[in-house]
Amino acid sequence: MENKTNILIKRSVCILYYAKLDLTNEHGAGWIGGNALVFFDNHSDLIYDHNQKYVFYLVLNHPFKQDSMISIFIPEGSDVHLENNIYPNCLVKVIEHPISAESTNTTFANSSLIKHIISAGQLTNDEESMDRSFLIKVGGTPRLIQNEDYYLAKLKEELFSFFFQVDEDGYPDTLIQEDGSYPFYFGSLYIFAKAGTEIEHPISGFWQFS
Repeated sequence: MENKTNILIKRSVCILYYAKLDLTNEHGAGWIGGNALVFFDNHSDLIYDHNQKYVFYLVLNHPFKQDSMISIFIPEGSDVHLENNIYPNCLVKVIEHPISAESTNTTFANSSLIKHIISAGQLTNDEESMDRSFLIKVGGTPRLIQNEDYYLAKLKEELFSFFFQVDEDGYPDTLIQEDGSYPFYFGSLYIFAKAGTEIEHPISGFWQFS
């Protein structure tokens, strides 16, 4: 509980995660690339949005709930993705769900990414994290690429607070296929949530690139 307070309330520390090539088929704290989870084999309705198609991006064990995971899906097609990148119109889907294994179903696989595991989280001083490369940062202060108020305005109005970010600066060289592209244009995705006694309603707040 003390660490949770320091991570999400005082924001003096954070949790950092890294990606490494999956040579053992062990998933660590989750994985990026590869297939979506078995859970979505029977819950694809949570992903589809009218005519917009989605691909799987990553899944992370919920850092504060032992029985939950958080999956992220991104729109297929860069134009619509680029034009809808700020809450409440950010099209990136963030779904909290029960723990599940990776599916053999390739329906949502992202052809641009080579599957990597996500390492166990490392508790780190927040100030020190600002000078480090990482794949995911939970809690602490977000490391923004563009420090503009309009990214945060609606989120603050609706009492959402920073939960975690996924930073493409932390991609290992082996993650992107030779003919692939960076989903966020070598940028960073910022996830927000309602943070009280529990972390509720994780959403895609916005994504940025330079």
